[in-house]
Amino acid sequence: MAWFTFYLLNLLWATAGTSTQTRSSCSVPPAQQPLVNSMQVLMENSVTHSTYPNPSVLIAMNLAGPYNLEAQKLLTYQLMATDTADMTVGQLALTIMALTSSCRDPGNKVSTLQRQMETWAPSSPNAEASSFYGPSLAILALCQKNPETTLPIAARFAKTLQANSSPFNVDTGAMVTLALTCMYNKIPVGSEEGYRTLFGQVLENTVENISKRIKNNGIIGDIYSTGLAMQALSVTPMQPNKEWNCKETMDVVLNEIKLGKFHNSMSIAQILPSLKGKTYLDVPHMSCSPDPEVHPTLPNHPSPVPTMASNITVKYTINNQLRGVELLFNFTIDVSVKSGSVLLVVLEEAQRKNSTFKFETTMTSWGPVVSSINNIAENVNHKTYWQFLSGKTPLNEGVADYIPFNHEHITANFTQY
Repeated sequence: MAWFTFYLLNLLWATAGTSTQTRSSCSVPPAQQPLVNSMQVLMENSVTHSTYPNPSVLIAMNLAGPYNLEAQKLLTYQLMATDTADMTVGQLALTIMALTSSCRDPGNKVSTLQRQMETWAPSSPNAEASSFYGPSLAILALCQKNPETTLPIAARFAKTLQANSSPFNVDTGAMVTLALTCMYNKIPVGSEEGYRTLFGQVLENTVENISKRIKNNGIIGDIYSTGLAMQALSVTPMQPNKEWNCKETMDVVLNEIKLGKFHNSMSIAQILPSLKGKTYLDVPHMSCSPDPEVHPTLPNHPSPVPTMASNITVKYTINNQLRGVELLFNFTIDVSVKSGSVLLVVLEEAQRKNSTFKFETTMTSWGPVVSSINNIAENVNHKTYWQFLSGKTPLNEGVADYIPFNHEHITANFTQY
């Protein structure tokens, strides 16, 4: 994927550094601010001693200005104590940025990340676009710490992006834009002009690709990729051919919040910075002076009258037809659960009724992800995973978030990407 081309306004951006003065006037209306505040509170309340320490949540919390200082402190300490030995470059980069946003020294994590990126290469010449997401985060984290030593690493990364022809991915494109925007704005004086040309070319191509994913209602890609895309489009100094209507995007996002689309802490962490007028480029500029805990203004909704939930029936199919996998199967079961139950409850009930439907999950920052069904496990080397569909449409929420409806047909399909 590729991103935005910077620096039409060269002198302006040189004096602005990496500050993200958004060029499109677009902010949450005061009347809607309590809606955003309540979403932030929901995200902060997800931080506990027993939950997965998510660096994206800490970054979003600090960019927005935390309400729950105890949650901020706990998550900061959890990330400081996290063993980085088995982290991917993306996870390590996020941890560095999260600690930086809390004004904590990430220590030798930066040099570790730099060594890993000096030898990084994609798995194949046409690797999936999503495989560039983590390295983009790494470039951004290193740029914010030492842009001069990151310059050759970023240049090699940009050339690899240029040579890649896999289908465009909005999330990856947005992160590439943020990373190379940082590099473009921080090219040391006296460096070869070729760096600026290279980064500019990749950015121009990327921002154009992002603009092609702007839908008529303002959503960019899908609702969950829109937050990062908003960050990217708000900092690029070069505009795409298709003008972005930031207010239109903001309005549709706020409406989706009202509809309850953002209830997972990770999805909130992705959208919150844009709603607060911030981007990941602001991470090094956080002020960490001790402030009294702030109590947010929240929506004043009457408490709903509790009702007895009725049962629904969900048809659930597990399917593996991949050749070369030891066990081919296609099994279907009808499962009865309480109305309003998430998909994970359906899977648990299916497993309880029939052991053929047994499954395992892996905890990620987005919540539990199904990694194995009926003893068939995902495999990174074989590029296989379990994809969930409603009818023939892939789900865009995880099993702990998606709420099936009555008589819906959910399929878990063992898939190769």
